[in-house]
Amino acid sequence: MKSSRSPRLRTGCLLLALAFGLSPSAWPQSAAPASPPRVPGESQVRLPALGESASDEFSLSTEKRVGEQIMREIRRDPDYLEDPILLEYLQSLWQPLVAAARQRGDIGTDIQGLFPFESFLVRDRNVNAFALPGGYVGINLGLIAMTVTRDELASVLAHELSHVTQRHIARSITAASRSSAVSLAAMLLGILAAAKSSNADMAQAAIVGGQAAAQQAQLNFSRDMEREADRNGLVLMSLGGFAPSGMAAMFEKLDQSVRLNDSGGFPYLRSHPLTIDRIGEARQRIDSLGPAPASTTSPLWHALMQSRARVLMDPSNQSLHRFQQADIRGPASVRDRLAALYLRAMASVQLRDFTVADQALAAGEPLLPDATSRRAWAQLSTEAALARGDATRAAAALERWADDGSRSQLLLRAQLVLLQNDAAALKRSAEQLQTWVAEHRDDGQAWQALAGVAERQGQSLRSVRAQAEAQAAIGNIPGAIDRLRAGQLIARRGGPGTDFIEASVIDARLRDLVAQRRQLMSEQRGSQQRRDPSDNPE
Repeated sequence: MKSSRSPRLRTGCLLLALAFGLSPSAWPQSAAPASPPRVPGESQVRLPALGESASDEFSLSTEKRVGEQIMREIRRDPDYLEDPILLEYLQSLWQPLVAAARQRGDIGTDIQGLFPFESFLVRDRNVNAFALPGGYVGINLGLIAMTVTRDELASVLAHELSHVTQRHIARSITAASRSSAVSLAAMLLGILAAAKSSNADMAQAAIVGGQAAAQQAQLNFSRDMEREADRNGLVLMSLGGFAPSGMAAMFEKLDQSVRLNDSGGFPYLRSHPLTIDRIGEARQRIDSLGPAPASTTSPLWHALMQSRARVLMDPSNQSLHRFQQADIRGPASVRDRLAALYLRAMASVQLRDFTVADQALAAGEPLLPDATSRRAWAQLSTEAALARGDATRAAAALERWADDGSRSQLLLRAQLVLLQNDAAALKRSAEQLQTWVAEHRDDGQAWQALAGVAERQGQSLRSVRAQAEAQAAIGNIPGAIDRLRAGQLIARRGGPGTDFIEASVIDARLRDLVAQRRQLMSEQRGSQQRRDPSDNPE
């Protein structure tokens, strides 16, 4: 994808931030290192008034609904990145932090039952992360590429998670506007639509008009909220098994970056400057937490995923050729050399230069010191073989990767069985995917993989239904309805690949999605009438 696509998601989220009355630092924007600069802190302070005032005017169910509407748009954006391998690494950092928040009592039963606490990737080279209403946190690839250790990246995640658990977004919205939640959600969708149209005038009008203009004065998270997110995030890191020193290191890295390259690309640091006092406060709080826990995770995993992020965030031919020329002899450490080899191999796969990719992968094999790095190497080797259509090599690479039931392995295996076209392998893959989507209904990639496998098996109804679920998972309700109606036509015609049970499931799911679409349309119409009473015939 071309980097020119990036501004659309950045602009849309920035406009949403303005509409919410939030700081642009909480959203992906041009070269804004949002959360990192705000990074970590400490303590247990939860400011009891936060939850109380927020829940009075912007309830948990309202925040959940608004977040879901925003995510429906984001998931359909080209810069929303579904990379199972990089997501797997992100989850290895995110889930311990979420577990720590539960252990600490930050996530109560009320929030636990409503918010998904989902982290996701954005294809953007700018150093940033952002929290959305309803428990969603986005991470720019530029942030992963910048961080040197897992602890630095975890510090940003912990900070953003604290904005969610402490309900800072809800409090900001409550302070900014008394408008109804449905009206607010509709306005947000309108702003996103304007941003994605690449029409700057439309986007500006969406902000200036109506409620957005009233909320524009409430641009920043309060300093109290930022300090609370710092303190809370630091404790979550410690409980989650991360070195708290990663937070102060992130502060200092961002501060140094701005000093060396102050080109106007760090607006967050202008509204929330990284002062010596703030860095010092972070270090004092780190000292009070005691020694860092011993990490059981290989530091190589972060180095390899850092290389992966660099390739994915800038897939232009010029950049890929530059990555392909990465110095693989100069680095003195095994870590740096493996990272350079991974970078070269992955860039070569993207360029379909499989000779260079094979050479880089082969050069790295003898250097792999632990199970984690060998697993990451097997993943990339499998991808390379699949990209060239070599089922034998892909199967051999997967054999070096112990069957761990991971999502990345599940999806790569589904690609492999389509190449092999073996009935028994197709059946096993279909069963595994069916089990997975039964537990992860919103996993669009897994549904799409199931659709491909089912189609190869000749199960046309199951394939069409899986295609519909894949569309529903990314928020494309009309697209999902179209696929289900196509399934009904197949069922009526009969023939191979049809069965009564699958047809019944399609009928029931179609009724459910049609009802969802009606509800969404009703909310949008009601919102428009509330914003412009003159349009109401009564």
